[in-house]
Amino acid sequence: MSFAERHVLETLVYLPMLTAAVLVMLPFGWRALARWISIGSALALLLASLYVFFVFDRSAEGFQLVRVLPWFEPLGIDFRLGVDGLAVLMVLLTGIVAFSGAIIAANVERETKSYYVLLFILIAGVYGTFVSIDLFFFFFFYELAIVPMYLLIGVWGSSSTFKDFDRPKEYGAMKLVLMIVAASLLVWVAIIVMYNEAGLGTFSIPALSEFARSGGEGGGPGFSPQFQRVVFPLVMVGFGLLAGLWPLHTWSPDGHVAAPTTVSMLHAGVLMKLGAFGIIRVGMLLLPEGMQDWALVLFVLGTVNVIYGAISAMAQTDLKYVVGYSSVSHMGYVLMGIATMDPVGITGASLQMFSHGVMTALFFAVVGAIYERTHTRDILVLNGLASRMGWITAFFVIAGLTSLGLPGLSGFIAELLVFVGAFRTQPVLGVLGVIGAAITAVYILRLVARVFFGERSTEWDGLKDLTAREGFAMGALVVPILLVGVYPGPFLDVIAPGVDLVLAALEG
Repeated sequence: MSFAERHVLETLVYLPMLTAAVLVMLPFGWRALARWISIGSALALLLASLYVFFVFDRSAEGFQLVRVLPWFEPLGIDFRLGVDGLAVLMVLLTGIVAFSGAIIAANVERETKSYYVLLFILIAGVYGTFVSIDLFFFFFFYELAIVPMYLLIGVWGSSSTFKDFDRPKEYGAMKLVLMIVAASLLVWVAIIVMYNEAGLGTFSIPALSEFARSGGEGGGPGFSPQFQRVVFPLVMVGFGLLAGLWPLHTWSPDGHVAAPTTVSMLHAGVLMKLGAFGIIRVGMLLLPEGMQDWALVLFVLGTVNVIYGAISAMAQTDLKYVVGYSSVSHMGYVLMGIATMDPVGITGASLQMFSHGVMTALFFAVVGAIYERTHTRDILVLNGLASRMGWITAFFVIAGLTSLGLPGLSGFIAELLVFVGAFRTQPVLGVLGVIGAAITAVYILRLVARVFFGERSTEWDGLKDLTAREGFAMGALVVPILLVGVYPGPFLDVIAPGVDLVLAALEG
């Protein structure tokens, strides 16, 4: 293993932390330098993420690029890093969204340095969660990614105004953090009881997974079926809340609307993926029999996510709420794919996480650009923007067509795989999922027709289109959408070893 391969995963964790530390030491007035340092660091993270994607051995089994540093030997806690195919795709997603988000964040004028410091702490937590294969550090980085959200939304966010009441940004920030932290307590309880039950003296995910696979009836080695049946719901609900699992999803749209643009991009693009990734990494690998017992419940709830989120998005008049509920709906496809326990369905869920991540980040970047220019997100007020904002319209249409699953874009192949897996396991729920996709097409096309191609209003004369910097950031998100849609092979090849690892755990 070369020096770069040996240390690349550490770089993904250490570099954003180092960037935050450097920014802390900068004088507050050096905003331009803070922006350039942040964008440069985000570019380095993107390049490191691409390196992980390309050096990953598609033919090998198990975790790769493993790095183990002893941390607290009495409890068997090691700083243990490694990736499988699923993690590699999430690492690449994080690099793409973080880079685009850092460029968009250059629009922030208030306390720029502090904004970027919190942003990179969040990014470090996301990377750390995806590459950690020690349960202790997995949970540590999971929490690290959540905590900065309160300040990022509460200080730099925006309040929502409705006809009958106002919803302050502090409400969205507090609701988001309290609900996710409360759910993560369930995860922490599950981790502690698994550690004690295994009796291995280690938090190593590979070691605990091997122990789980050796289990059976009669008190032999491995987690007993009864133990898994009781503990798995803690993992499913604890991680599922961050994935927008119905009916615990209500924090997500409120958080989206209150958050500044870059935070919305990271929130929907990568943070919600931490929840689904946690169900796979902890629930399916370590509690496979519990997963089999609760799979139908997860399947049903994921299907409700799809239908409920789509119908709710159709009823909204705020652009951000439309995208927020759309995210809840599309995360339902991820949960459905996971619940199939089918190789095609799990592959579709993984690809859907990636597709939805770049698509929804593009959505929020465009909505943020519209709001900065018009100072409103009201669909009933916005109309005829295409004649004034050609590039903004183009990027929104691309995101919308990806959302409704147009062939040739990433959303189509991801949803197709989920539907195939669903019809192979639960055909009735698969039909409902397809109906959800049809509803998505209705509200997306109606939204595009009204806001961008509706009757031209003189109220919006003089509006400026995207700057070159904003266009470059959004273009960086369009590239993977087109690549996955036109040529998904390399992405599916990366996912395959990770899916095999999960299926091996489920088959015991």
